[in-house]
Amino acid sequence: MRTAANLLRECADRIARNMTQEQGKPLAEARMETMSAADIIDWLAEEGRRAYGRLVPSRNKSVEQKVIKEPVGPVAAFTPWNFPINQVVRKLSSALAAGCSIIVKAPEETPASPAELVQAFIDAGVPTDVISLVFGDPAQISSYLIAHPIIKKVTFTGSTPVGKQLAALAGQHMKRATISRSLSP
Repeated sequence: MRTAANLLRECADRIARNMTQEQGKPLAEARMETMSAADIIDWLAEEGRRAYGRLVPSRNKSVEQKVIKEPVGPVAAFTPWNFPINQVVRKLSSALAAGCSIIVKAPEETPASPAELVQAFIDAGVPTDVISLVFGDPAQISSYLIAHPIIKKVTFTGSTPVGKQLAALAGQHMKRATISRSLSP
């Protein structure tokens, strides 16, 4: 993960230009988002090192209670267009730090910067079957991924109406879900 963060820093100017061209975000803000993403990767890489369990005191002295953190399994992540790297990097790095593989449904309005982010992880040595990036019809992709038996968790950041739809779909298929509302209107 740290290698991916460093690769992202090396490509920050190119990624920022792509983000500005696709989305209209000022170049300085696009560069700041990219550099911040590298810092987020470093932070979550360190958090992943602390994903150990703990002993919980028992009332019965002959019983030992342990909390063991284990990966939940493959994650399907859905992200908005307004922060095309910021939202993807949080979901992607969190999943990897927890030991999960991930399929990212990135915004089709801003495909270049999420693709660059994923490429940094691939170039850093993360196996290609651990991270996947898809674009296309959001409703078709979400209904396929969330219902798929291999997906164990769903994470979404975006509008409230879409969040409600995805939460309902995740509930219908008994998938763990983290749904958050984007700050954009």
